[in-house]
Amino acid sequence: MDQRAIIWFDEITRNDIGVAGGKGANLGEMTQAKIPVPPGFVVTSQAYFYVLEKNGMIERIREVLKPLNPQDSRQLQTLAAQVEKMMMSMPMPRDLTDQIEQAYLKMGGGLVAVRSSATAEDLPEASFAGQQSTFLNIKGAKEVVHAVQQCWASLFNPRAIFYRVENKFDHFQVGIAVPVQRMVQSDVSGVMFTVDPSTSDRSKIVIEAIMGLGEMIVSGDVTPDLYIVDKSDFRISEKQIKPQEWKLIRNLKANAKEPNIKIILTAEEKAAQKISDKEILELARIGAKLEKHYGWPQDIEWAKEGGTLYIVQTRPVTTIKEPKEGAVPAAKIDAPILLSGAPASPGFASGPVKIILDPTEIDKVLQGDILVAEMTTPDFVPAMKRAAAIVTDRGGRTAHAAIVSRELGIPCVVGTEKATHILKDGQMISVNGTTGHVYNGVIKVKAEAKAAVSKKKIKTKTKLLVNLAQPELVEKVAAREVDGVGLLRAE
Repeated sequence: MDQRAIIWFDEITRNDIGVAGGKGANLGEMTQAKIPVPPGFVVTSQAYFYVLEKNGMIERIREVLKPLNPQDSRQLQTLAAQVEKMMMSMPMPRDLTDQIEQAYLKMGGGLVAVRSSATAEDLPEASFAGQQSTFLNIKGAKEVVHAVQQCWASLFNPRAIFYRVENKFDHFQVGIAVPVQRMVQSDVSGVMFTVDPSTSDRSKIVIEAIMGLGEMIVSGDVTPDLYIVDKSDFRISEKQIKPQEWKLIRNLKANAKEPNIKIILTAEEKAAQKISDKEILELARIGAKLEKHYGWPQDIEWAKEGGTLYIVQTRPVTTIKEPKEGAVPAAKIDAPILLSGAPASPGFASGPVKIILDPTEIDKVLQGDILVAEMTTPDFVPAMKRAAAIVTDRGGRTAHAAIVSRELGIPCVVGTEKATHILKDGQMISVNGTTGHVYNGVIKVKAEAKAAVSKKKIKTKTKLLVNLAQPELVEKVAAREVDGVGLLRAE
């Protein structure tokens, strides 16, 4: 092929979305900024279009999709499967497979992540992020080539086809690049916010850390350590070391049925601080550098392998809120604290406890109840929408319960360790999501004189779009100073 099929991360900037896609351009941008990103290369969008044209696929795919009625789900599924099968059966040109295999070997081989990166991931009028496939722990040159082809085929999965038709995008207006990146087998992993996600305090950097793979943070299966660093002088102002019973690691056994396995930690490992103070500050400085580079607070995923810290993803924080009138400070509540945990979503609410140990029980939660659970999953969302507040045993500020509560605008306290054991069904409690405290009974809080919060309209050169996960909040979101919805996620 005439144009380059392979571009290395250190050759890419944020301006290369057309050839590297949104994800690839961002990985390249961080690499250029000397952020410690696991190395890799991108199979460019030109390579994708080159293979389509060489095999005459564009007209063949158009012909298959010509009778499509996107509202006919069965037909959509059938035609999508037909196109994906065509994509996987088309021959890969030898000159391209040689380049991909040589690049993989130049990286040193081993395990890699093969990730889809659409060339139109975040347009002002539409967002294509998250629609295509990613393949982890791929090993072997020929296996990498196969995974690249699978990423291309995923551009024609049912939801991607439906989205393009509904938004009036030609199927070949959107290309796909494929980053191939060395896998990080995390000894420790976590997330970092360059703003406090629960209070929107921009003077703080908040870091969460667990042993093993980071997906346990989002699920809430494990309560992470919490480290807070002051941006002004890079001083650790707070540390909460949480005991961890087990960790999740990749199952590297050949032909293993389960991709991940649980490892029980020793007594010493359970009680240990997950990363050193030196590493906390090293991470905080990387976070501050990323915020300065992108010009906005960042939500960052990081991992530690063999003593080295890596950044595996960064994105802008989308839940920064103006301080609310009459916010409830801790000093105004003069009552014994029943439980303490991490303040995950600000606000104050009282109501009766409903303990839910399994999502099949969520119908028990009525409007105004306090939902108490070990942790929450997407299956809990209908009950979470009815709850006045949420309290969990496990999880940190980036667990499912915390993220959804912030989007719903209800108080949430996570990681209390024993809420489901101490609290009783029907017990009246009060939850302060601003401080992370739970009180017995109904606490009447007198709001202080409310200072008017100035809502100065800010002019921007670009459209300001929001991520929306709860469709029924659309009217509330529409009342804010935003131009529309950029990405709608559905649990």
